[in-house]
Amino acid sequence: MWKIGDKTVRVPLIQGGMGVGISLGRLAGTVAAQGGVGIISTAQIGFREEDFDRDPGTANLRAVRKEMARARAISPDGIIGYNIMVALRDYEAHVQAAVAAGADLIISGAGLPVELPRLTQGSKTKIAPIVSTEKSAKVILKYWDRKYQQTADLVVIEGPEAGGHLGFDREALDFYAKSDYMEEIRRILEAVRGYEKKFGKKIPVVAAGGIYDREDVERVMKSGVDGVQVASRFVTTEECDADFRYKEAYIQASKEDIVIVKSPVGMPGRAILNPFMKRVMLGERISHTPCHGCLVKCSPAEIPYCITDALTAAAEGRIEEGLLFCGAKAYRAKRIETVREVVESLFPNP
Repeated sequence: MWKIGDKTVRVPLIQGGMGVGISLGRLAGTVAAQGGVGIISTAQIGFREEDFDRDPGTANLRAVRKEMARARAISPDGIIGYNIMVALRDYEAHVQAAVAAGADLIISGAGLPVELPRLTQGSKTKIAPIVSTEKSAKVILKYWDRKYQQTADLVVIEGPEAGGHLGFDREALDFYAKSDYMEEIRRILEAVRGYEKKFGKKIPVVAAGGIYDREDVERVMKSGVDGVQVASRFVTTEECDADFRYKEAYIQASKEDIVIVKSPVGMPGRAILNPFMKRVMLGERISHTPCHGCLVKCSPAEIPYCITDALTAAAEGRIEEGLLFCGAKAYRAKRIETVREVVESLFPNP
């Protein structure tokens, strides 16, 4: 068992953050109530707010508070946090809003979260970087140590079978498709253990990407990690915040439907091949709404499509015109489950 702050993680399971609108307060709160760690994604979290089109920044910050309140209503004493992407234009504001909302934990990736210690300084909120390689783990932990005399409270290792934006380029994805990622996990673990010794504290390490059933959990735990992060498996639950049609798309997908795509800002990701993505892959430029200011490196005049529009369409159930991010094993979903069923299948005797 390990702790996040003064709270004990009863089930060594983190529910992965999924934006836009897939992992919000209902899902996170329900996972926390089952003894795991519930995670709310702040990526365009306010897309349902009335003023989102006029003032997305304000709408998002309001929704950060509202979704934590929803989660806390379900699990007053559970462990609930946020996934906040470094690539967000309003990254600092989201982190500060999450701290103010009472986040137990902030998990941060899609870039190097080098300033996360500064943004959470003086709070009880614990911090966790997402890393995919030994190199990225060493860069972040060394920087935090040198600049802030601080280290991670938890580390998430996101492997090549994860969904959404990935921490690998296409060449690295092809490499790991043919080799054992477990060796990379062990190297990251060794790097983290060095900082455990230096700071005299336990730093739990959690593995993510391609973890769908109990067999996957047992396999990855043999590497020495302290727990797992699971995302796609929770999409097809009753409590997931996405539209029912989004969930059905996972159930209907075949293994061949899950492909590597390129986001508008050039990052590789994994998604279901649907009519929308086929149009994009054929080179079509898809018109979009006025910019909602989500990502730092996005140039609205140059992008082939708007990722906010595409992810919002998916979350609202407009499946044929949306971007359906998913993990490598999402095709294995056969029915709608409850969160409790998923947790008990992954950890029968926690």
